Amino acid sequence: MRKFKVVMITSYFDRNGVTSQVINYATNLDKNKFQVAIAAGEPYDIGYEKMCQENNIELCKLPQKQKNAYAYYRTIYSYLKKVKADIVHVHGSSALIAVELLIAMLAGVPVRVSHSHNTICSHPLLHQVLKPILKVVSNYHLACGELAGKWMYGDRAFQVIPNAFDTKTFVLNSDKRFSIRKKLGVDDNLVIGHIGKFNSQKNQEYLIRAFEKLSYIDDKAILLLVGNGPDLEEIRNQAQHTACADRIIFWGATENPEYLYSAMDVFALPSRFEGLPVVLLEAQISGLPCIVSDKVTREVDFGDIIWKSIEDDPQIWADTILSMGQRTEVQRKQYRLQHVKQIARYDIKESAKLVENIYECKLLKKK
Repeated sequence: MRKFKVVMITSYFDRNGVTSQVINYATNLDKNKFQVAIAAGEPYDIGYEKMCQENNIELCKLPQKQKNAYAYYRTIYSYLKKVKADIVHVHGSSALIAVELLIAMLAGVPVRVSHSHNTICSHPLLHQVLKPILKVVSNYHLACGELAGKWMYGDRAFQVIPNAFDTKTFVLNSDKRFSIRKKLGVDDNLVIGHIGKFNSQKNQEYLIRAFEKLSYIDDKAILLLVGNGPDLEEIRNQAQHTACADRIIFWGATENPEYLYSAMDVFALPSRFEGLPVVLLEAQISGLPCIVSDKVTREVDFGDIIWKSIEDDPQIWADTILSMGQRTEVQRKQYRLQHVKQIARYDIKESAKLVENIYECKLLKKK
């Protein structure tokens, strides 16, 4: 039986939410039916490259899109022609992915899937201009959530497939909680955690202002910031000029976020916008109480997130975090048991089956 060739395309291959979804789907599709490749632009995460090697996923390294768009698109065309792809699945945050899908159409790829992962982009005018073209060059439309779908496709039909991952990984690990908190030098201190790329979207600047207010009330609390990104040094500089600089920890990027959730007591996400944030799902599945910006889609709410405006004085966030309390390990594990059905919706095994069915249906129609 011939395997169908699937090429997933994403602009960047660093640690970010979209890339994690590309990796999750690529590693979980049925390898007896599909031969999977990823075409991705710079920068490249070493951990993700290793995962590709371990799972027999071919990685086509594309030039950096922002520096040389022509070379980026030309490489995609050449690669698709060379491998004779049956399916191209393009992941992105705006209708600019219409260009990759147009190239796939010109390269003769019969099934072209667009996948929306956000509700805003850095080129809103181009997004609006390219939306009609996107409808022509793609023949199946996916989105991580309702808002992300409406943002990308308007009134056109689309299917929601929630961002998914290995949910079993995010069970509270008592041993890791103890060892990481010991490494951080905390005992029964309140640890407020955040995982995300350091950029304007994730809004760590606001979180630091809120934590500084909180630190005047709780002089033992810790802020644990996990991730990397273009604004890292700017945020680090901001932290150094606070009265609580010694209690703001920059962990860096991680390949094992599940262990860090175990070490946290509260999860904070002050984003300016989000499609469907996987980190918020992971945090809830880990049993963490969460305080979240009201700019984030509520599709990810299991029922007890506290939503707050980032237009508010940061003192309100500080007071809210202090009022949330700390769940015991038993309470966190009970929380997971209470939300079994909701958690199952985000399991990568189930989502991968949905994607496989879409591929097979579209391929049958093209025969």
